[in-house]
Amino acid sequence: MTVIIDPQQAGISGNMVVGSLIDMGADKESVVEVMEYYGSYFGQVKVKVDLVDKAGIQATWVYVECVDHRAISYPKLLETLDGIKHEKVTPTILNFAKKVFKTIAIAESQVHGVDMDKIHFHEVGAADAVADIIGASYAFHELGLNGKKIYGLPPALGGGRIKSDHGNLTVPAPATMEILKNIPALGGPVSQELTTPTGAALMVNMVDEFSQFYPLITNSKVAYGAGKLELEFPNVLRIVLGNSPLPTDKISILETNLDDVTGEVLGHTVDRLMEEGALDVTIIPTIAKKNRPGHLLRVISKSHMNNVLLETIIRETGTLGVRTIPYVHRNIVNREIVPVEVDFDGKIRTVRLKVAKIGEEIVNVTVEYEDARKVSEEIQVPLKDVIRFINQQIPF
Repeated sequence: MTVIIDPQQAGISGNMVVGSLIDMGADKESVVEVMEYYGSYFGQVKVKVDLVDKAGIQATWVYVECVDHRAISYPKLLETLDGIKHEKVTPTILNFAKKVFKTIAIAESQVHGVDMDKIHFHEVGAADAVADIIGASYAFHELGLNGKKIYGLPPALGGGRIKSDHGNLTVPAPATMEILKNIPALGGPVSQELTTPTGAALMVNMVDEFSQFYPLITNSKVAYGAGKLELEFPNVLRIVLGNSPLPTDKISILETNLDDVTGEVLGHTVDRLMEEGALDVTIIPTIAKKNRPGHLLRVISKSHMNNVLLETIIRETGTLGVRTIPYVHRNIVNREIVPVEVDFDGKIRTVRLKVAKIGEEIVNVTVEYEDARKVSEEIQVPLKDVIRFINQQIPF
């Protein structure tokens, strides 16, 4: 299963996350129960959940009404959370919530230039923040989404200025910007705060991979959580649950330009990189600086192999630098190696076929090159004729 958190329309906040997860199917009564229970340790909390219309889209609206908004230090908040017991909140759920609070505390400490132990949660009140984060953590795990592949799309940040305990601030808030470092985001489309620090912190802890566009997915359910503001467009957070017809994995791309390396060295470098664990190596002819003919060496790598392959490239080619494009996701076709017996004029040879599938549908079948080459040498028949003959005998 694949999950997409889509805040492109109107950003993301804590109550929008909770609302979309309830809309996805999390038990409303249980979510409200844990939100009010944990929030009550920090103030008087009442949570209301309703279906509302947001510019034509029906969404789940979660309103946290807090009578007492009081500041609390980050260490004291953690201490209090650890002392609260509830049968529905497992250690896994609580630890996830604490990670979200840590994300916010780190961001605030960076913005204010103070140690995390001196950070206080006061902008929205501790009770409000605890209710949203505990509620979102509980619903996220109740739905089993913590075990799914989670994609995140660029959040809409909003714009303009907001009032805070530190005076008027531009949107996005400084803490939001810290939390969203190295993550794609969009300004606007209105002069309002659309993405909050709480929403951003929940998102970065839920998401496995950020993407500019929707990945390949067959969606089975779409849920909407409503934001507080009434805007000219739907103020909703969308979460999509579905299946990807093709598995995905994370890879890195390593590349460097070479304009002073011989063909023999290039060929040897390809062999060495494949021996060291590269998934694929490509050499592309190009024109380098000063109009010199050169080559672009590009390597596809599992991310944990980057350092080994980087060193191999540098040692073998003498290049002074290698570019790394990290955490690229690729769709991969399910592949299966199937041995088959082929009759070559009365001589039986076993060759391996690489069978590619999407689901249970076979989309391509090819003979392994090394097996075809071996048969070609043994029976003294050109390789192209051996491959053509095997393809004609493929029992698929």
